[in-house]
Amino acid sequence: MSDERGPLAGKIILITGASSGIGAAAARVFTRQGAGVVLAARREARLRDLVDELRDMGATASFFTADVSDPADARAMVECAVSRHGRLDAAFNNAGTGIEKTPLHLTDDEAYKRVMDVNVTGVWNCLRHEITAMLPTGGGSIVNTSSVGGLVATSVAAPYIASKHAVVGLTKAAAVEYAEHGIRVNAIAPGLTRSELVDQWFTLHPEAEQRAFRSAPQQRAAEPEEVAEAAAWLCSDRASFVTGSCLAVDGGRTAW
Repeated sequence: MSDERGPLAGKIILITGASSGIGAAAARVFTRQGAGVVLAARREARLRDLVDELRDMGATASFFTADVSDPADARAMVECAVSRHGRLDAAFNNAGTGIEKTPLHLTDDEAYKRVMDVNVTGVWNCLRHEITAMLPTGGGSIVNTSSVGGLVATSVAAPYIASKHAVVGLTKAAAVEYAEHGIRVNAIAPGLTRSELVDQWFTLHPEAEQRAFRSAPQQRAAEPEEVAEAAAWLCSDRASFVTGSCLAVDGGRTAW
């Protein structure tokens, strides 16, 4: 059930990468806190099911099928949100992709391009149109999903590391440029987070799970809702003096 007095009450929020994982968790967290949401991703069936679930709980929710790496899709997605609701108060640019672990010198051009197209160009496309929508209404809040890989490096993932560092750079640049217009832009940097793919990998490779847990002080993976709660706070007015920041949601991983 939506909380009409919650920290996101009355806000219209666009969420990309909303068909699973952190994005789907954000849809549930944001609506519980009172927001109306427009969900975007490439998998229409999943979006449709999630919107039905949220509406059954009394939330305002709709979806738009989009590939954020396509500039036309990104523009249409934002325009759709504005046409349905008259404004855009916040956006959670969460869509992203990973890469097979491959040494840098063996990584092919197509793998590099695919990661950059989604993780960097996708955020770029969204930011441009979200900012355009927010300027006439006096501002808003944008949260981009980076990663602990946007703060520190790991081996055999150079394109991914570069892409997530670029997200942090875009976040800071946009925050500085649009602060005087009332638009706050922040990023979150999740650590290892439970997902379908992560759980499948751990089932097949239990030793990898223990190795991953040893790399974080809390000795566990995050639940998607824990990461979504951080994004919700940054979208809310409770974070009114926070902009240009990258919030690590990593169980202390980057503190070591």
